[in-house]
Amino acid sequence: MAVSTLLKKREAHRHDAPVVSVDHVTVRYNGGPPALDDITFELWPGERVAIVGPNGAGKSTLLKIVAGILVPTSGRADVYGYGAGGHICIGYVPQRSNVDWNFPVTVADVVMMGRVAKIGLLRQAGRADRQRVAESLERVGISALARRQIGELSGGQQQRVFIARALAQEAELLLMDEPLTGLDIPSQEAIFDILELLKQQRMTVLVSTHDLQLASDKFDRLMLLKRRLIGFGRPAEVLTSEHLQSAYGSHLTILPGPDGMLALSDTCCEGE
Repeated sequence: MAVSTLLKKREAHRHDAPVVSVDHVTVRYNGGPPALDDITFELWPGERVAIVGPNGAGKSTLLKIVAGILVPTSGRADVYGYGAGGHICIGYVPQRSNVDWNFPVTVADVVMMGRVAKIGLLRQAGRADRQRVAESLERVGISALARRQIGELSGGQQQRVFIARALAQEAELLLMDEPLTGLDIPSQEAIFDILELLKQQRMTVLVSTHDLQLASDKFDRLMLLKRRLIGFGRPAEVLTSEHLQSAYGSHLTILPGPDGMLALSDTCCEGE
């Protein structure tokens, strides 16, 4: 494929289309049972949506489908009306356990990686690119860490580096896989302060998390997943006793609380 054709594909957007459209997507690994089974939903500009569900529910798989990292076995995933692969408007933050934090790069190096799709692999970063990186670091509050090696940072700081990379990339869709796992409360709050700023700028954010209470408190809509889409909508519509039992079964205990139901899950581990 010619470079000009590839760039044209990457830039294609239909701004009258949903930011994300997933249409009857099924994913099977090596012919086994479905990791995702007939998933359909849409996301629109500025939405902040959490994917919740037990271990093995397909949360990471779904994010990779939207990011264009995986191709569905059947069905289709589109971003702004075109196939999910190839978009430079998508910022993808993997689980921290999947990142090599010993790789010898600085914070500024990682954030500059977000500029590669804009400037090209064979071109040097210019003044405008360096300025964009500096602005992105400032917006997430880690300008002072620019020359630090990424492995020296705390978990919360590492997540801010990836958000800064998405900002430098000028992403319009941010996908984050378990970004809050292992973070203390102040670090979680710092991440949500940044996400609130992104929401005001109409960036669409899709985050996977195990924390049902946090998802209910902090997100516009929830997607309850257990390979199939059990519920998608406002938290009160999704986190019903029936839906939770369908998703978690014996791994969930539902207790009465002062503000309604309290759901206690034993799915505390990362990964699918």
